[in-house]
Amino acid sequence: MSEIDLTITIGSLKLKNPVLLASGTVGYGNEISEFTDLNKIGGIVTKSISLKPRKGNPPQRIVETPSGMLNAIGLANVGVETFIKEKIPFLEKLNATIICNIAASTLEEYIECVRILNNENSITAFEINVSCPNVKDGGLIFGNDVLWVGKITESVRKETSKPIIVKLSPNVPKISEFALVVKKEGGDAVSAINTLVGTAFDIYTRKPKIKNVTGGLSGPAIKPIALAKVLEIKRTVDIPIIGIGGIMNWKDAIEFMIVGASAIQVGTANFINPNVSNEIVDGLKEYCKSQNIQNISSLVGSYVI
Repeated sequence: MSEIDLTITIGSLKLKNPVLLASGTVGYGNEISEFTDLNKIGGIVTKSISLKPRKGNPPQRIVETPSGMLNAIGLANVGVETFIKEKIPFLEKLNATIICNIAASTLEEYIECVRILNNENSITAFEINVSCPNVKDGGLIFGNDVLWVGKITESVRKETSKPIIVKLSPNVPKISEFALVVKKEGGDAVSAINTLVGTAFDIYTRKPKIKNVTGGLSGPAIKPIALAKVLEIKRTVDIPIIGIGGIMNWKDAIEFMIVGASAIQVGTANFINPNVSNEIVDGLKEYCKSQNIQNISSLVGSYVI
């Protein structure tokens, strides 16, 4: 059997394999580069960038939960200017696709961030975060409103010819309605899903374990929900999907592809095993060999119901 073809195409975005590192779980890449080969994976989605630096929420900001993790980092980041000066130089050296995640509190901020970063050649696509559940401004409000998601997609589309991927919230009745408006307004793909809203309390102090009270739930606990959301989008809207939610190994990645994801993002698993993305790439190859699959893209949406 000839070499397995792991390449994936999402609009004009070409990935050498479907494995991406999720925004917010590996910083700007250099933090995890000591523990894994970033050149082997399909790409990296950078930590969310806003126009100006953000301190984020006060600690405690992360707490472990059964089969998952709650985080309320609050989109802490260095801001566009420092990102370009101090983080881009490292990313430019990678032989991996760089997708820049943008988070904002206003429509104007989304537009300005994309306008500025569009000039950076190392950035091949933008992931627009309209759905962060652990900030008090923007994010959650935008992500739960179809009209706002459409307006943001339409506005950033005018600022760049690079692929636009909109990261959708699962905290809505019908996620497919949001995917539909993204496609209508010129978006190239959607990422699904962002974290679910959750909380945890100390039974002795009766106080929330997270200073922000609520945070975003990620990890294996949300995988069945994420799979259902990806399947809903795939069955309703003809738009490429990047699957996210509790992917811990290559089997999880394959499952997401079968229900409709063209690519996947690995998030919480990076905290447990920083080399998991490379292991998933190897696992995908072996699976394809064992199943006599020549092109992994043939798995996308191959579910049987």
